[in-house]
Parts: sequence; structure tokens; C-alpha cells
Amino acid sequence: MPENRLSHEKSPYLLQHAHNPVDWYPWGDEAFAAAREADKPIFLSIGYATCHWCHVMERESFEDDEVAGLMNDAFVNIKVDREERPDIDGIYMTVAQLATGQGGWPLTIVMTPDRQPFFAATYIPKESRHGRTGMLDVIPRIGSLWEERREDVVSSAGTMQEALERAAKADQGGVALDAQTLDQGFRDLAGSFDRELGGFGRPPKFPTTHRLLFLLRYWLRGGVEHALTMVEVTLDAMRAGGVYDQVGFGFHRYSTDGRWLLPHFEKMLYDQALLTMAYTEAFQATGAERFAETAREVLTYVLRDMTAPEGGFYSAEDADSEGEEGKFYVWTLDELVDVLGKDRARLAALVWEAQPQGNFLDEATRQRTGANILHRTRTLDDWARELGVPIDELTQELEQARTALLERREGRIRPLLDDKILTDWNGLMIAALAKAGVALGDETYVRAAERAADFVHETLWRDGRLLHRYRDGSAAIDGNVDDYAFLAWGAIELHQATQDPRHLRRAIDLTETMLDRFHDSELGGLFFSPADRHDLIVRQKEVYDGAAPSGNSVAMYNLIRLARLTAEPRYDQIAHEIAQAFSRQVAHHPSAFTFLLSGLALSLGGSEELVLVGDPDDDATRQMLDAARRGFHPGRVILVRSPDQAGDSLTELAPFLADFSTQDGETTAYLCHDYRCERPVTRVEDLVALMGGEAE
Repeated sequence: MPENRLSHEKSPYLLQHAHNPVDWYPWGDEAFAAAREADKPIFLSIGYATCHWCHVMERESFEDDEVAGLMNDAFVNIKVDREERPDIDGIYMTVAQLATGQGGWPLTIVMTPDRQPFFAATYIPKESRHGRTGMLDVIPRIGSLWEERREDVVSSAGTMQEALERAAKADQGGVALDAQTLDQGFRDLAGSFDRELGGFGRPPKFPTTHRLLFLLRYWLRGGVEHALTMVEVTLDAMRAGGVYDQVGFGFHRYSTDGRWLLPHFEKMLYDQALLTMAYTEAFQATGAERFAETAREVLTYVLRDMTAPEGGFYSAEDADSEGEEGKFYVWTLDELVDVLGKDRARLAALVWEAQPQGNFLDEATRQRTGANILHRTRTLDDWARELGVPIDELTQELEQARTALLERREGRIRPLLDDKILTDWNGLMIAALAKAGVALGDETYVRAAERAADFVHETLWRDGRLLHRYRDGSAAIDGNVDDYAFLAWGAIELHQATQDPRHLRRAIDLTETMLDRFHDSELGGLFFSPADRHDLIVRQKEVYDGAAPSGNSVAMYNLIRLARLTAEPRYDQIAHEIAQAFSRQVAHHPSAFTFLLSGLALSLGGSEELVLVGDPDDDATRQMLDAARRGFHPGRVILVRSPDQAGDSLTELAPFLADFSTQDGETTAYLCHDYRCERPVTRVEDLVALMGGEAE
């Protein structure tokens, strides 16, 4: 089949549609000019490479000559990868939610040649069914509206444009956010918590990891044990469920049921990053090795399957292979026997709860297929007691079974790998690796984070600005606020892991550029897109913490930490302004902004600044650093300065350090917390006592 204009793009999603009979354009001036010249509306389709229903709509409609003919006659057709252009997706997703009360992908928008929308939908089948109007009916109706009722269409589009502009310019500030806001956020989460199965609300269940990160901080702040319980129950349930890849590791996107059994099988980089953080912090908070082990497993998957040769991290793996969702991941009992032999297969089926009739329902018929999603509803300790075998022996048997299944699975046809490298998601993964490297004592993770950070800096930092996407040797698309905020988060975590000043310098440079390009000096907060991007109909500000935290939430968190690291009060002030800019929204529904609540908790108290002055290679310095890193202390920032480096790069970034020196030539620790400083100490046990712990 002939190629269309998408064949020249880099996005795997756009390239998937390069042979459609639809005359697709990429987003850009050529498409808008063609629409104006032909006097046609624009059919905008937004999705992403690993989106299941995007695949369905393509097979049904975009690959169909009849539908494509209607689309080409009625519209100028534009295809957008929402992961490449989250700014475009954010605007038109807002349109869909305003117009229909719901959103999702594929996102379908029909708009005027000047990009003003007047029709919104998500998935549209080819033919009308089950109360959902199909493409064969929708297209002629829209065509008739455009030709016969143009004034109504233009008026409707103008009304939507006005609504978007009002929402973007609305003042959402004026409410005080304080400890009561944190309390209400906790109560909201406690009210929706599934006490038996973990997670929040009704199915489908998403990880929404920032909720867990907030709950850990809430528990630490006030000692509310139920906050920690919600985290532990949820993390245990997800790790045991089908939403976790029991064979190859890593988390699928979400669970379609309440038991975490039946996942939507795609795997997203940002989920691996954020969940690694959650399991790492849960380990720090509880000391439970099972959480550390899960973090290691997720990182094993990322470093094995999601890491590019250049050092960056790929975006996602699809849910579908060979035209079926989940086919790559499921097993029949016969397959287990074939790979493992009867005895080991019997054990594997028992523990991972595989059944002869299967537990995986066919999507269309809702019938069991004989295929099984491996999962557990009982702990290995329970099985060891029931089977009368030592836990170590059972664990070893299952690990051998898992390894054999993974080796066999590698021979299957894999789901599509979306191999574009996105700056914002890489920032999250860098932060997760650096955090895990410190907490788990594994330099491998820190080195992987540094390699990725160097790749992004060398490839996607151009002329003092970030680019958003790299693929196939090409870096392109001006960065959004998430790119700056998330990458700065990664740089801060890397600095804390390595104490290398270049990472702190990068965090400051990214933050300063972000403030210069995105800060709203009038109403506060950060715009999602820069002011010099001219292909958008409105400039939005986002603060809702969805699948990943918002750029505003992460920026606020970063700014508070940078204020502690550099003693720059301007950062604290801007962080406060970000919170105030959205305070009305946050106060109304705190649990929708839980990463911002984490920043709020940090700003309200519990921060600690530790300066160690001593030779970084000296045993005494290392012992103090190790002591400071033990346990769960998300409010603690650490600076290590060599005493013979006055005027070095670190003191250039944090000038207040120039006045810190050793006492009697020994490594000296200076600890400040809650805006007051303790006396300097030179012994590890004294530092531990100041930090409120016990020396080991």
C-alpha cells in the first residue's frame, strides 16, 4: 500500500499509520494551509503507539478503504502522537471532557481550519452499534453540518474557544493551604481505600503512585499508622497480582478488575519509575526486604528491556502482539508442563494460580480461553507452611521456574516497543534509579542514572533549551514544563546520590530556564507550554496529578529542595506562589493533587539540611554520609564539601558553604532542621543522636 505523509515522521505511532489509505498529515502548517485552501474541517486523531483501542480503531476504520474515502473527501486529516505532543493532547482532551464529560484515547476531534474544535469523541467504531454512532454515519453528518449550517458550527467552535480561554486564565488562588489540607487529603484517600484488595476507588485500578508517596510522608509527619497500612497493602497486592509481570518483572499499566488480576498489558516507563520510587521508599520506611526486592526486579526489567544503547530509556511496550492483547504474557497449563515438566509445573500452577480452564477472559466474548495470567493471592510463607518445605527451597524452585518461563517467552513474538526517548519520562527514571541506588546500596543503578542523564544533557539540551523527544538519531520538539521539572528532579536525586556538583548545577540551570520560559508572573504557577509556541489555541496550566505528577507539583517540590540546598530564598517564594496559584482547586479536592501535597508537607516542616565538611574519600566522612542516608527521610538534603576546596564549584552553587570548616581537622557535620541549626559534631554517634536515631 502506498505511503502517506506520516512515513517521514519519527514517532512509532505515526509510522504505524504511514500506510493507511487515510491521507494523513502530521500536525503543522502544511495541514492547516491545506484545510483553509480546501475549505474543509480538520479531523484530528490523537493516540499513542501502545494504545489498544487506537489499534482497534485503526484496523476497523483507518485501514478501511470505505471509511478512508469518506474521511479524505470530508476532511483534512491530522494524526498526533500524544506522547510527542502532550501540549496538543492536553488542550483537546480538555475539549472532550468539557463537551462529553469523558476523555481517553484514541481522542477524536473535528475542528475548523484555524484549530477551533466543534466535535469531540474517543473511540468511534466503523459502523453504529450498542448506541455508539459509527464512522460511516458520523462523517456524513459532520459534512452536512459544515456545508449547510456553517454559522452554527463556527459559533459552537467560538464558544468552546472562549471556555478554554476562561479556564486557562481563571484565578484559582486565594485559599490558605496548611496542615488541615494534608489531613483532608488523607481522609479522602482513607475513604476510598479498598481495605481488602488495596488501591483506591472502583475498577479499573491505577497505581497512582503519587498517592502512595504522599501517604508515606503523611505517616512520617504524624505517625498515622493507617497511612502506612494503605501503602503496604496496596504495594503487596499489586506485586502479587496479574498487574505485575511475574515472569519478566515490571508493571502493566492498570488493572481492569478490583483484584489487580486482569491488567491492561501495556508497560509504561513512567509507571516503572514511579513504582520503583514507591517500593524503594516503602523499604526505607519499613525495612521490609520484600519492597526492596520488588524495586530491584522492576529495575532489572527496565535495564534489560527498556534501555537504549545510548543510555536513555524507551517509552513503552505495547499490550498487543499478533493482534491479541496479552498474548505474550499468558500461559496454558500445557505450556507450563512443556517448559517445566510435570512436577515443577504443578508447583508453579499452584502458587501462581493457573487453572485448566484459564483465568484470562477473551475481550469480546468474556469467555475463558484456557490461558492464565500468573498471579498470587497467598504469600510464599503461607505456601511454604502448607507444603511443608523451607521458604528458601520454595523460593529457589519458583525462581528456577520463572527463569525457564522467561527464556521460553523470549522466543515468542514480542509486543511493539515504542523506542522513542522522552525527556520528561527519562527524568523520572533517572530520579528513581538514583534514589534506589542509595537506598539499596547498588552503584549499578546510580551509574545507569548518570549515563542516562549525560545522554539527555548531550542530546536533548540545545542552545540553553530542552527538546522533548529523541528517536533514530533525531532530537526534536521544544520541551514542555514537565521536561524541565522532571529532569531537574532526576538531577537533584543524582546529586544526592553522588554529591557531584555538576548534577546540582544541571538542576539549577533547568529550574532557572523553566522559570524563565513557563512562569506566570501575573497569576503564579507554570504554563505547560512556552510562550513562543504558536501552534496552540490556548496556553494551559496543569496541576492535577494524573498517571504521573503534574509539572507544577514536581516543580514546587524541586524548588523547596533547591532552596534548602542553595539557601536561595527566591526558590521558596516561587514554590509558595505555585501552591497559592492553585490553592482553590487543591483545597476543594486535595486527594487529586497528592504530589503537590507532598511538596506542601515539606514546606510546612520536617526539612533537614546536613552539611558534611571533610574529605569525601575519608572513612569518617563516608560513615557520616551512610548514617545520614539510612531510613526514610524525604525532607533531608545533604551537601558534602571538601575542606580544601574553597571557591570550588559547589560553593559557587551554594555560597553559604564558604563559611563551613572542619573542627580540629576532623570531618564535621552541621545539621539544621525546621529553620534552626544544631552545634557541629565530629562523631558519627553524635550526628545520629542529633538526627533522632540510634547509631549502629
